[in-house]
Amino acid sequence: MKHIKLKLSLALVCVVLGIMVTLQYRTVNQGIGPVSDYRAKELASQLKKVREERDKLITMKNEYEVKIREYENSASQGSITAKMLKKELDNVRILAGLEDVQGPGITVKVDDLKFAEETQYALITYSMLLEIVNELNAAGAEAISINDQRVVSNTEIRQTGGIHININMVSYAPPFEFKVIGDPKTLEAALRLREGVVEKIESYNIAVTITQEQLVNIPKYNGVIEKKYAQAVKEGDTE
Repeated sequence: MKHIKLKLSLALVCVVLGIMVTLQYRTVNQGIGPVSDYRAKELASQLKKVREERDKLITMKNEYEVKIREYENSASQGSITAKMLKKELDNVRILAGLEDVQGPGITVKVDDLKFAEETQYALITYSMLLEIVNELNAAGAEAISINDQRVVSNTEIRQTGGIHININMVSYAPPFEFKVIGDPKTLEAALRLREGVVEKIESYNIAVTITQEQLVNIPKYNGVIEKKYAQAVKEGDTE
């Protein structure tokens, strides 16, 4: 019962966190036109408060996750079946992007060499980042992050106006650094194919640096993943 209550508490924190992040995103990105100095200060104060509340919720979420992990580790000591289920759960978490991971791979830096900073014009577009992600996935990447934002199934990569690109609802300006876990040689070769994604991006005077690494550390996705409509199909449910 205690375990169930803990999971319910974590679920509630995740829902509230999702609402807070959404409100922050809308506040920052909504076109509100010219504002007075007083209104600007008021909005800045509200945004600061929302960020502080979001950070507190993230801390609470992480604390609950640690407690749940302790319960799971304790429960898995009982039998071979429990240990196998625990191992399978850990693998699922890794695939879903909910665990910090490390391993061999590459880092990729995409840099406009301060062009955007000086001109406020975007050379690097969201579609370029998406193309890189697609090539990496096709080459067998096991985990990807951009500017330490873990790329998961519901990660959005989209232009937000000007030089900024949103990744997991967080706004970034160049440069963009990919961290990727997988076979280093295969990953780099996939990006450097003739007439491939790197050659295409470099044709816009954008610098792309690829470094093979023995150990890459990628943080877990720290947002909320919700599935409202998708359900597993049970045997016999389909016609």
